[in-house]
Amino acid sequence: MSNELRFDDKVVIVTGAGGGLGRSHALAFAARGAKVVVNDLGGGFTGDGKSTSAADKVVDEIKAAGGTAVANYDSVENGDAIVKTAVDAFGTIDIVINNAGILRDVSFQKMSQQDWDLIYKVHVLGSFKVTYAAWPIMRDKGFGRIVMTSSAAGIYGNFGQANYSMAKLGLHGFAQTLALEGRKRNILVNTIAPIAGSRMTETVMPPNLLEALKVEYVTPLVLRLCHEKNEDTGGLFEVGGGFMGKLRWERSEGKSFRLGRAITAEMVDASWKDITQFDKTTHPGGIAESMSPIMANIEAGPAKGGNDLIDVDAALGYQFPEVTSSYDERDLALYALGVGAAQDPTDEKDLQLVYELHGKGMKALGTYAVIPALNTMFKFGKEGKSAPGLTYGLDRVLHGEQYTEVLRPLPRNAKLTHRSRIKDIFDKGKNALVVTEVISYDEDGNELIKNNITTFVRGAGGWGGDRGPAAEVNVPPDRAPDKIVEDKIPANQALLYRLSGDWNPLHADPGFAKAFGFEKPILHGLCTFGYAGRRVTQAFAPGGDPDHFKSIQVRFAATVLPGDTLVTEMWKESDQKVVFRCKVKERDQVVVSNAAVEFFTEIPKPKPKAAAAAGASAGG
Repeated sequence: MSNELRFDDKVVIVTGAGGGLGRSHALAFAARGAKVVVNDLGGGFTGDGKSTSAADKVVDEIKAAGGTAVANYDSVENGDAIVKTAVDAFGTIDIVINNAGILRDVSFQKMSQQDWDLIYKVHVLGSFKVTYAAWPIMRDKGFGRIVMTSSAAGIYGNFGQANYSMAKLGLHGFAQTLALEGRKRNILVNTIAPIAGSRMTETVMPPNLLEALKVEYVTPLVLRLCHEKNEDTGGLFEVGGGFMGKLRWERSEGKSFRLGRAITAEMVDASWKDITQFDKTTHPGGIAESMSPIMANIEAGPAKGGNDLIDVDAALGYQFPEVTSSYDERDLALYALGVGAAQDPTDEKDLQLVYELHGKGMKALGTYAVIPALNTMFKFGKEGKSAPGLTYGLDRVLHGEQYTEVLRPLPRNAKLTHRSRIKDIFDKGKNALVVTEVISYDEDGNELIKNNITTFVRGAGGWGGDRGPAAEVNVPPDRAPDKIVEDKIPANQALLYRLSGDWNPLHADPGFAKAFGFEKPILHGLCTFGYAGRRVTQAFAPGGDPDHFKSIQVRFAATVLPGDTLVTEMWKESDQKVVFRCKVKERDQVVVSNAAVEFFTEIPKPKPKAAAAAGASAGG
């Protein structure tokens, strides 16, 4: 065969070659031209006894087939003597097969130190002694091939083989380091984890399995790894029963905690899924690669802070998956009714908000722009999607502030795409604020709505982080309001408003509300927001036209109950801005503060439809 892998004049040491795998390796090397040192102590598979017959028989077989071999009867603990036999007989050493092994199987509870020490001495110390004696010879000649014999027990563990498993995986670690040190001198070191019938396995395997696990099915891989054409080093190969495969380490993508802050067991617990998942993995091939996430974490700089509930580094800037939604005239009308519009069904301005066939055309309340964004957040909640690093529950959160802006009047119907991210996280001492930005685009990709949803998280602050803007905004002037409007909130208003998408049972279920300390279901903060936005627009937008509405910003200060009287106080700051606040009349309690509505000086025109524009261009 022209492509036969030959070993002419190569000198090979095979330890434990008196039977089983070692014998198969020795015969195969000799058949391909190698000069073989057949080492075997001649003892039993438990390490007891000594005899020359095992090695001698294999040497006789090799010679009878026309090969060259000598016997060696030393323990592998006397590696110098084994290598000396090779040098004395053949002048050098090229290949070492560390195959010798014994078993002392017993459960860990019943294992003696002798059981442990004997396994270590034969497998680990023996492989070291033989390899250590051969190493300088290989270095000097610039060639060497070494194979360690490991086991599936070392890779995966096996009941009753704690000692054996320790030794076998230890050999792989030993081999990997030798591979690094030997490569530049052309000394290649690999490890096999064979499963085969031998003196050590014949007592625990049935005959039919032993027949399938012939030692001759392992030896071809050893030959390939030891040939001069081989370039693989540091590898671990499983082999047996006709199967051969290379193993590698696999590591979960894991979780990095930014440095400069305490890492607690609770944080580890909260991140356990990320730490242990194997959906996203890496395969480090060495120490440098294994260190890459650690170095990346160090290079990322100090942590921005956080605690068990908020990991600022993980959460800040996180972009949620895109979400699409749509609305039509029915949604606009239902929302307008939900924020108190058209209680007088003959009011022309209000009727325009709820009646799609109005003679002057139906119009959308600007505050409706918050609904698609909030429904996007509710969708994420239902699907169990949240930003990484935010581990607090709903029991800790309140809607703290809301900013909503439209870039032009809302169309009567639209298909929207929402892109959301964690924009800011502020440490307010005992508590924290998390700002989620949602930008909504129309069907042609034009920006239509901006929302900043500020979540107040109780008990989640205190890490010494950015406190956010300190100055109070939208503070009413020290004078009487320019306009005051009172609205008696109907008893069923929360039930009506929730049909726009906020299904929180706190606003509908009396038992649920009492469990959270309220005498009855409370009004949605965004319902109050809608009431106020509608009243300010009616009072100060040119002609009361909702198309002039540009933006609204509020801070939620307290709850409103259905049946309360909502008092909206307004101060005109300019033609484009009105500051307002809301109180509950019965309790003289501020429920919305630091609030303002802005108006367009000139109503923006709708963006032209992309398809229409393209058609006009083609027609020209």
